Amino acid sequence: MAGRLLALGARNIKARTVPLGAAGAHGAVVDPKKVAIGSREVVGFGFNGQPNYVDRADFPMPALRWKEPTSDIKALREKEKGDWSKLSIEEKKALYRASFRQTFSEFKAPTGQWKSTIGMTLFFASMGLWLYMGMKFFVYNPLPPSFEKEAQEAQLRRILDLHMNPVEGLSSKWDYEKDDWKK
Repeated sequence: MAGRLLALGARNIKARTVPLGAAGAHGAVVDPKKVAIGSREVVGFGFNGQPNYVDRADFPMPALRWKEPTSDIKALREKEKGDWSKLSIEEKKALYRASFRQTFSEFKAPTGQWKSTIGMTLFFASMGLWLYMGMKFFVYNPLPPSFEKEAQEAQLRRILDLHMNPVEGLSSKWDYEKDDWKK
């Protein structure tokens, strides 16, 4: 019984050649050798095992070629199977551009996106400050009189006169004989 289940499971694993993803999650069995975007070739495993094209420095070999093969590119591919020293620089560049969209220096070049990010951050920070100031002036009540300097000094004097918390509080640091703070 266990041997039969193992054989059925192995057969099911062989049938599914693509990991669960956009195509595999719906029960479709897809052969990655037959998958192509247009008529582009699948030349590798791909990023996350999916047949897609992406320019990344940490994953330099995409699964698909960038361009669909034309008659010129097909002729160059046949020519590249021979001696590469017979290829001109222009032909080598054409072959590279058929397989890759950008060079490393092109896709790693700065885009200037940081400027818009900082600009939007500053914009939203200033909007938050304007919102706060509007709320402070038009919505919130004024501060109570107990926030004024004279009221705070009067409250401190009252705490000291009533000897509040004389062991560890403010009154413990007050010298009642000299009527000043202890040194």
